[in-house]
Amino acid sequence: MKHELEIEFKNILTQQEYTQLVSAFSLDTDSFNIQENHYFDTKTFTLKDKGSALRIRSKNEKYVLTLKQPAEVGLLESHQLLSKDEALSIISGELFINGEMVDLIKKLGVNPQELRYFGSLKTMRSEVIYKEGTLVLDHSYYLDIEDYEVEYEVADHNKGHEDFQELLNKFNIPLRKTNNKIQRFYLASQQRN
Repeated sequence: MKHELEIEFKNILTQQEYTQLVSAFSLDTDSFNIQENHYFDTKTFTLKDKGSALRIRSKNEKYVLTLKQPAEVGLLESHQLLSKDEALSIISGELFINGEMVDLIKKLGVNPQELRYFGSLKTMRSEVIYKEGTLVLDHSYYLDIEDYEVEYEVADHNKGHEDFQELLNKFNIPLRKTNNKIQRFYLASQQRN
């Protein structure tokens, strides 16, 4: 199992702002990869209430189970590789999550057997090195929604914040309160019901 600290800044974009950034960084169709996030929580959203999230990401025929938990700065991500069969069995509800991830979920006060699959979000993603971090442009599809987002992943919070603000200012993009993908997915899902 791999653990890492995620420090990122994000901003939802209009389609025009997204297109502007794609052009500014000379990205073409080959610059983008498809990834799909499959989300899990309890029926009463216990993980969400604890500021945590659990997903299986499929990308380039690789499957990774990730638990995100709040950290002092950013989020602590714990990753567990899965085989395709394991991932598909967990998504379909035929197999419970196992391995070290179970212990982490239990430490949050969540019974892993109460976790259920909520749905998926597909993203066309491009990543480019920008200053001292990685700039990520996402075009996501979930339920009947499409949205656009820029993320900036960094090691240093203060410098990253400064560089991200500078980027937004350079392209006249207003800073917007931006929920993460799982929050947007859950909000859209609740509005449908």
